Amino acid sequence: MDILVVGNGGREHAICVALKKSDKCGKIYCAKGNAGIGEIASLVDIDPCDIEGICDFVDKNKNIALTVVAPDDPLALGLVDELQKRGHRAFGPNKAAAIIEASKAFSKDMMKKYGIPTAKYETFDSFESALCYAKEQKYPLVVKADGLALGKGVIICQNFDEAKKALDDMFNVGVFGKAGSKVVIEEFLTGKEVSVLSFCDSKTIYPMVASCDHKRANDNDEGLNTGGMGTIAPSPFYTNQIAKEVEEKIMLPTMHAMNDLGRPFKGVLYFGLIVTDDGVKVIEYNARFGDPETQVVLPLLKTDLLEVFEAVIDERLSDIEIEWSNKCAVCVMLASGGYPEKYEKGKEITIGALPENVTLYHSGTKMNDGKLVTNGGRVIGVTAVCDSLKEAKQLSYKAIESISFDKMHFRHDIGDKFIK
Repeated sequence: MDILVVGNGGREHAICVALKKSDKCGKIYCAKGNAGIGEIASLVDIDPCDIEGICDFVDKNKNIALTVVAPDDPLALGLVDELQKRGHRAFGPNKAAAIIEASKAFSKDMMKKYGIPTAKYETFDSFESALCYAKEQKYPLVVKADGLALGKGVIICQNFDEAKKALDDMFNVGVFGKAGSKVVIEEFLTGKEVSVLSFCDSKTIYPMVASCDHKRANDNDEGLNTGGMGTIAPSPFYTNQIAKEVEEKIMLPTMHAMNDLGRPFKGVLYFGLIVTDDGVKVIEYNARFGDPETQVVLPLLKTDLLEVFEAVIDERLSDIEIEWSNKCAVCVMLASGGYPEKYEKGKEITIGALPENVTLYHSGTKMNDGKLVTNGGRVIGVTAVCDSLKEAKQLSYKAIESISFDKMHFRHDIGDKFIK
């Protein structure tokens, strides 16, 4: 069957690579895609948030039997709903279910109502009330824009002055637009963070291999928060005992809560978790594959991804077995100099011979006059798969020696704290 994948980044590249392995996969289209995706798929010049444009494209291309909606914005805008309304098969949650990521206030209220462990919080829709509350709190404190903000709407404030600036930026300056018109303020939790993506068909929830992201821009977890500078899988500290606790106290209650609220979730449900002295708690939900978590999780999937997608759509996830490799994966993100703040695009990228068991997942790249150039803040994810995290880290960094572009920036310590 022919497939349309919606999205532009490394996550979408990893999805395309995994789908291509299926015997049932025919031609892959990607809107808009990037240079790496263009090597295995036909790129379609339609913005992922152009709901009508994408649906019209699927209408005209009758051979497309499945559309995979990967990014958060088109999910929140109801792309899956419109595709289904027009009679097309689509993978991803509908608009009603995607709210679990699109509104932090919704997800926090849901967790409170159904007893799902998370940080204590309050929600505000005015600068003045939020400021009064922040004055009385202990620090560090977490200030979150309610809506989608490209992964940058969470500010960890060390003192009241930082909280005041964060609130002013969201409410008065409008740095996150409508996403910051409502704000969640919550206690700062201490512990080990882990990401657990899961396949969910509203009846069955099946966790994937646990992974650990590295959000800060610089080594030693210093610098600004980013969309992710690298990730590893599996997480060494995510034991079977912790996994059982998460399934019983978080995963199943979340799926049942969404059903109870009339918002059954079908797609990939991402659990951003923190393992504290007081048990595991939810930091956030995402309504889709994470980036760059997908770039280390899907390379470890042994089962046909297309088969899994179809089982989720048809609500028969419990009928299939999902197998994972016992190997380890490390992804190091190569970024443009200056990211996540101002950076230049259009830098020519050179790639030499790469070691075996290394895959390059393109994020911000494009072809310009026959040359591969940078086209975003995060440019390429270098993923290595080996028998151990130590070997995978060494191989990933060895591969980076064959890649270059002007002002290329990357962390040198991805995975170190887990290898030690």
